[in-house]
Amino acid sequence: MRIYLKEYVSLVEKKIRNKEKFTKEDIDNMRVKIGFFQHERMIHLIVTMFFTIFTFIFMALGMLSYFFLIPFFIGIVFLIFYIFHYYFLENNVQYLYKLYDEIVNEGRNK
Repeated sequence: MRIYLKEYVSLVEKKIRNKEKFTKEDIDNMRVKIGFFQHERMIHLIVTMFFTIFTFIFMALGMLSYFFLIPFFIGIVFLIFYIFHYYFLENNVQYLYKLYDEIVNEGRNK
């Protein structure tokens, strides 16, 4: 998803830089893709929240037995990477909102 989102943002930026016209189909397609990216972002938020809860549960259980600290530290590592991925999704989806507004508000469409 990361590569797909980067490529799509680059494509839209390139069309804007080259002052190309956006057709109604281009704008509708962009709206659909933004919806897909929003869905992806929501799923990653839910998974991140559950992963955080389970990590904290293992931390609490780690106070009872050191055995539970192993999954806690594994959870922390995965959680850090998941938060970075979610941060990437969040920022790029919001950037797509700005690009969409720029396209629609400046009358670049036919």
